[in-house]
Amino acid sequence: MEEELKADIAAVQAIPAIPSILDVVCRLTGMGFAAVARVTEDRWIACQVLDHVSFGLPAGGELKIETTICNEIRDHREVVAIDNVAEDAKYCNHHTPITYGLQSYISVPIILADGRFFGTLCAIDSKPAKVDNPATIGTFKLFADLIAQHLEANDKLRQAQDDLLDERQISELREQFVAVLGHDLRNPIAALNGGVDRLLRGGWTENSPTVLRMMKSSLNRMAGLVENVMDLARARLGGGINLQLDPRSLQDTIDHVVSEFRTSQPDHPIEAEYLLPPSGVSVDHQRLAQMLANLLANALTHGSKDHPVVVKAAFAGDELTLEVANRGIPIPPEKLPGLFQPFKRGKDGREGLGLGLYIAAEIAKSHGGEILVSSTEAETKFTFKMKV
Repeated sequence: MEEELKADIAAVQAIPAIPSILDVVCRLTGMGFAAVARVTEDRWIACQVLDHVSFGLPAGGELKIETTICNEIRDHREVVAIDNVAEDAKYCNHHTPITYGLQSYISVPIILADGRFFGTLCAIDSKPAKVDNPATIGTFKLFADLIAQHLEANDKLRQAQDDLLDERQISELREQFVAVLGHDLRNPIAALNGGVDRLLRGGWTENSPTVLRMMKSSLNRMAGLVENVMDLARARLGGGINLQLDPRSLQDTIDHVVSEFRTSQPDHPIEAEYLLPPSGVSVDHQRLAQMLANLLANALTHGSKDHPVVVKAAFAGDELTLEVANRGIPIPPEKLPGLFQPFKRGKDGREGLGLGLYIAAEIAKSHGGEILVSSTEAETKFTFKMKV
């Protein structure tokens, strides 16, 4: 509610005609103070003010709602105009004129097109003024309508901008949806092809059941990725990635991903070191496998083939760490801030476009962890850290 009120006040202050309206109101009535107020059930806030009598209420200032006549106007939505409080039978003993020392008062409700009560255009003075007449009341109503129309136009413009942003976001999401599928499915498909090639070349051997089991695992991983990318779409729209935590052994999960890459890219060596508890760590194993696969794919794409990619997984104290390191050309410092944003890399013509890193970062975030990057001439290393 507080943010909505701030937005309403800012909207009034953004209307360039308001200062002129308040000036005309004071000149027309001879009164010294005029304001546009935002009035709710429990707040009276001055949005814009013209104060020639040192009333002492600035724009953004508040009056206690129960001390104002606007509080009553919010209920009955009628104009209140008082030429001389002392001679007015209804308001001579009213608490508002007594509280603020008023003798003349006029307030007109600002009603939006959908019927919502926004606030009032009002003017006050400590001496009598001629305001309770058709000409003055008509002018105030016209100004109140103009203010309402300005506010509605601003609302429509803001909604149009939000709609445009949504359209752009949805369009970007469509691109990412297609690209993510292509990016993440590439590795298990390559592993399947590698398995098929081995079976076709060697026929049925004692190793064939192992190859078939790996192919089956790759198929399961592909099916899981299709489901995961739906969650990724929701994450991109602000809903977050859902997790299914499982405390089984993490080493088996990591080892399968590494084996998958060894099969699909046999020319690029991968070394793995594990210091993990046999009891396992409670994580979403499918998501973590997806994250590791993306980090490995990035390392193999951008790393030197003359040096192995090194995968290290360890659990110490209450922290799980997973490292993927490669040798090669270091990442330029200016690229580091946008490294985990989609479509930020790959402008040199290489594949990936940074999607793998973006997905990896989202999965890390969903686990309450983060991925850190260091890149030097010696190595480029991505480190996932998570408190357990």
